[in-house]
Amino acid sequence: MEYEQLEKLLLAKKEAVKEFPFGEDAAVFKVMGKMFALVAWADEPIRITLKCDQEEVDYFRSTYAAIQPGYYMNKRHWNTISLDETIPEDLLQEMLDSSYELVVKGLSKADRQRLLAD
Repeated sequence: MEYEQLEKLLLAKKEAVKEFPFGEDAAVFKVMGKMFALVAWADEPIRITLKCDQEEVDYFRSTYAAIQPGYYMNKRHWNTISLDETIPEDLLQEMLDSSYELVVKGLSKADRQRLLAD
């Protein structure tokens, strides 16, 4: 998957924004100020770090060599995926959706209500 396509999918999420707090080579995608994806877009292959349900973390890592513990992140909750074409696009889409949903679930009640009201 090309970066432009990935960026489009991430920014299509409700209230998603892109920032560069770690420098121009790492795009951070947030909802309500909370990160749900970090994309090392200048890497070859591109790497994306996503929040993951604890019950799926080990399964993904043991099934796909391209999925590793989150780089510079909490290893229990985040995975880093190398987009080397070994991860099916439908699975990647599910992982993007899940990361966003997990972050939204962790927002304060007031922020979740504001997000859902829009």
